[in-house]
Amino acid sequence: MISHIYGFINTCLKSLVIEKFGEETWEKLRTLAEVQDTFMTYEIYDDVITLRLVQEACTMLDMPSEVVLKLFGEYYFSFCKMAGYDTMLRTLGGNLEALHSYLALSYQEMNAPSFRVEKNDDGRMLLHYYTDRKGLYHIVPGIIEAVAKDFFDSEVSMTILNQSEKDERTGKKEHVVFLVSQRSRGSKRDFRPQREIKEVTKEDEEIDRRLWMEEQAFCNAFPFHIVFDKQLKVKQTGINIQKFVPGLQTMDSRLDKYFSIVHPQVTFNIESIRMFINSKFVLKTRREMVPLASQHQSMLKLRGQMVWMESLGCMVCLCSPKLRSLQELEERGLHISDIAQHDTTRDLILLNQQRLAEMELSNQLERKKEELRILSRHLEGEKKKTQTLLYAMLPRHVANQQKEGKRVEAGEFQVCTILFSDVVTFSNICAACEPIQIVNMLNSMYSKFDRLTSVHDVYKVETIGDAYMVVGGVPIPADSHAERVANFALVMRIAAREIRVGLHTGPVLAGVVGDKMPRYCLFGDTVNTASRMESHGVPDDIHLSPFTYRYALEDKGFDILERGEIQVKGKGLMTTYFLLQNLCVSEDTIMARGTGEPCVYRDNQQGAGESEIDEAMWVCSIASYDLTNEDTFSGRHYTF
Repeated sequence: MISHIYGFINTCLKSLVIEKFGEETWEKLRTLAEVQDTFMTYEIYDDVITLRLVQEACTMLDMPSEVVLKLFGEYYFSFCKMAGYDTMLRTLGGNLEALHSYLALSYQEMNAPSFRVEKNDDGRMLLHYYTDRKGLYHIVPGIIEAVAKDFFDSEVSMTILNQSEKDERTGKKEHVVFLVSQRSRGSKRDFRPQREIKEVTKEDEEIDRRLWMEEQAFCNAFPFHIVFDKQLKVKQTGINIQKFVPGLQTMDSRLDKYFSIVHPQVTFNIESIRMFINSKFVLKTRREMVPLASQHQSMLKLRGQMVWMESLGCMVCLCSPKLRSLQELEERGLHISDIAQHDTTRDLILLNQQRLAEMELSNQLERKKEELRILSRHLEGEKKKTQTLLYAMLPRHVANQQKEGKRVEAGEFQVCTILFSDVVTFSNICAACEPIQIVNMLNSMYSKFDRLTSVHDVYKVETIGDAYMVVGGVPIPADSHAERVANFALVMRIAAREIRVGLHTGPVLAGVVGDKMPRYCLFGDTVNTASRMESHGVPDDIHLSPFTYRYALEDKGFDILERGEIQVKGKGLMTTYFLLQNLCVSEDTIMARGTGEPCVYRDNQQGAGESEIDEAMWVCSIASYDLTNEDTFSGRHYTF
């Protein structure tokens, strides 16, 4: 039998976990249980979801299931009070059967458990619990103890005496017997003076034995009542039941032939009914026993109480049609006038009609709220994508100023190192290849370069055609700017072939240019000189200006070869150098080949007018950058 549960229960469980253990615990729990984050109050969900949440909670919190379920039972009572059921719970006086009967008006598909209280000859009170859901009975002590403490100022302890499975009409039902022990801590009840009880005389007893009511008047006053004996044979019915279920009063008609018991879910015999005599019963007409003309309609349900008449050996069922709305009244072919004027079912239908409309509105608001939550989450994801794209175009602090609508002022940097590179014979390659091949080649090469900029914490300024430009020490000043760019140049030479690389060190002015597709650009003679180092370089070698060598890389652990004096366009004669390798760091480390060895830079920053040196450690984690693949090429060395 597939059992379902309303979202109200799962929402309560979610609220419990968040309140007691935090949001992160709930996120982890629902991920492990593979369930959604939000539940609609009036929607039906499979029991498997609730059971899965409870099981995962026990495992994750390392708590026995009975402890978790009892904690849930205690919290469920508080949650119901917070949900607005406080007054209703108090007025019902703790009657669990009446509570479920009331809730059934809002939760029509609710599969409620059944309760039966028994008092033994020795004065012990036993609570019998019947349910289709197995393994959840530890919730009951949590609820009962919380109700007793809050409403009756009593301490109640419950002990399980017996647990078994009982064959009922709906199949195997779990039957648990609790021993209830009560100790009063005081009383919150308002005990008012009792009225004086008059002593009953023999004359009064004679009068009380008589029934001052005609049989016809009784049938009219209770138009849906049924009287039946121990064999379930119908003896008397109300006038309206005879209209909707003709043949019910024919000779030796059995009640179970025309009706089934919907609640409580017990076997249809006099013994089971007497066991649940204090419960509210719901009977449903059998479709095959109503006239053919009415079989397409919804079947009539009767709700009421059973009263045992000992002197007659018969049971009377005083009931009324079970209806939630005017629509159901119409579907069953009934009219308001069919219900007795004293019967509050008339008022209940009209009042519940308004409540159902409010419930539907509440349900719609819940759905809209969930839709907005999902849209908000998607919007946040798109916002992060946009932010990532913006940070890829501009430095983070510059991008943040742009987002805030602030004007970004140009900044002067006293010293930085700039790198230019290009592909040798790029024009010849373009002439020999298809455009798409050129695009794919540059994209593959630049993607590897882009990942390496994060390894060595250098800033990519731009790419134009086959030219690639990076800078160290801008936009964030760093004393190790030249070392970072030098290492980056080495990995460029390893990761690609037939490229020229040039470096120069000096001051620059940096700022944002343009409103549409703004770029962070560098200006100054340092940029021109770095470009000249690249254009006057040699394929597969790293060309250094004398300033980069003498003032930035000398005595920093790099193997550098003097090229000699060359003529540089616009600069005249310059003594330049070739960067060969890093003598202190392995190739695997600077290439980020997953060795786990960090690429470390020590930046010595000295403030203006300060005599002390602040040493800052820059560690670029390379664990997530593994560029070793079939497209990586070894470099080639020229000797001069």
